[in-house]
Amino acid sequence: MEAAVRTPDGLAAFRRATRSSFWLLCADLYPALIAASIPWSTTAVAAFMTIWLVVLLPTINQRQFVESLKQPACWLPLAFFALVILGMLWSDASWPERLRGVSPAAKLLAIPLLLHHFQRSQRGHWVFVAFLVSCTVLMLASWSVLYVPDWRMTHWGVAGVPIKNTIDQSQEFGLCIFALCPVALTLVGQRRLAMAALCAALILAFFVSLMFIAIARTALVYIPVLLTLFAFKYLDRRAALALFGAAMAIALVVWSTSPYLRLRVSNVAIEYNEYKENHLVTSTGERLEWWSKSLDFIAEAPLFGNGTGSIKHLFERNGAMLDGWRTSIENPHNQTLSVAIQWGVLGCIILYATWCSHLLLFGGFGLPAWIGLIVVAQNFVSSIFNSHLFDFNEGWIYVVGVGVAGGIVQGKALGTKCRRPDRVDVGAAR
Repeated sequence: MEAAVRTPDGLAAFRRATRSSFWLLCADLYPALIAASIPWSTTAVAAFMTIWLVVLLPTINQRQFVESLKQPACWLPLAFFALVILGMLWSDASWPERLRGVSPAAKLLAIPLLLHHFQRSQRGHWVFVAFLVSCTVLMLASWSVLYVPDWRMTHWGVAGVPIKNTIDQSQEFGLCIFALCPVALTLVGQRRLAMAALCAALILAFFVSLMFIAIARTALVYIPVLLTLFAFKYLDRRAALALFGAAMAIALVVWSTSPYLRLRVSNVAIEYNEYKENHLVTSTGERLEWWSKSLDFIAEAPLFGNGTGSIKHLFERNGAMLDGWRTSIENPHNQTLSVAIQWGVLGCIILYATWCSHLLLFGGFGLPAWIGLIVVAQNFVSSIFNSHLFDFNEGWIYVVGVGVAGGIVQGKALGTKCRRPDRVDVGAAR
């Protein structure tokens, strides 16, 4: 009887705790820690995400959350993950490989939770600031390891990449550049010239790091796309023409002064010729071989695919290549091919519908809408050459960027009725 009396009191105390300012502060703080960890550590991201889920779940308004799931931006990621789970049933791969095939898509489950939480929160800007600060530290570290290679945290990295790889670093720096551009423009309009100069210095530092230290060639494809989006969103016709003229002039200067950039670009043609004429193993040649084999695998099961986790199994079974070429891969380095191999046309329809639904979230104005837009656009364009929705860094950037920015945008659209009354609106995420 005594336990029966204590239990309701304990439950009431727990409910009060989950509605306290400290608990709600933690629910906002952990996404910022996740964003700060993305450039540096996979383990930290997983740990902070797990803790955040434990903190978040008691704070969820069930009625509002169920209502939010009616939006395509929420239920399409869930539908995609459901297809991934069902795809295990018709896969010929081993069960460990099927389970590994589920893991890359599991992060999509966080999108509806982030959207719901940041509709109510007024601290979404913490996440963006944390990511920017973390990338700034990484950029400074990239300059350091360029001159002191022994400071690299991994032994397999290239010069100027202190941790992880060139693709991840380029994705993060490119995103920071274009996220800061409208901030600098706004600060100039407000005549806050010191802050505008700081933003411009950061933009320049990230840009120089890309052009002279380490850049993924995929970045050379999505940078013009993001530049065009910026001009369309923020500039009139005359200013846009001036921007494109300046961009061309800067590109010519960089091309003439950066042997590193010229080498990265010219290597594409060299690698292609070595692949076609001498059958040598090259990065460009491997992609072409994987894409060609992927089309054959898609043709075997075009509607529903070969099942979850089947990519490695198919390449090992049917993907005989030239001597010295890798045949055991789990990633054909193209998001559409990766989805089509495993889940066919149905998977591609859901994938593209998901991208489109998230793009539609960010048609308005304001910094959160712009950040969400460039996150989706960057992921879509870079996924032509990589499976970036499934890759760890790029996938989590997409999930956190869409979830936080989309939640802020939706919260503004809904007004104050979804806001938590215990928050102070700092107005920094408008």
